[in-house]
Amino acid sequence: MAEKPRDLQERTAQFAEAVRMLVRSLRRTLSNIEDVKQLVRSSGSVAANCIEANEALGEKDRLMRFRICRKEAKESQLWLRLIYAGKAIEMSDAKAALWQEAHELKVIMTAIIKKLE
Repeated sequence: MAEKPRDLQERTAQFAEAVRMLVRSLRRTLSNIEDVKQLVRSSGSVAANCIEANEALGEKDRLMRFRICRKEAKESQLWLRLIYAGKAIEMSDAKAALWQEAHELKVIMTAIIKKLE
């Protein structure tokens, strides 16, 4: 991934986009097809709920949206772990970079949640 943007909404959108770029290059195995569906959903949900948090109806809604963001980032880490990226080193590197980004987003969401509680 390129340099990380400062804006969290943009950063989560770029994460979802990078996930989609990776999955386009994966082998189509039965397990990959199912795991990729889940990964695409969870990574997109991180971005969508970040938008929702910024447009929250109140503080409780904002807190809940960031909790969902954190949950979906954790879930994205699991699906990234489970997808088969083959033996290509560049694929493994891309998968590892996305896993790290999901981890960093999870840490950011945790800090926001603690601040809001």
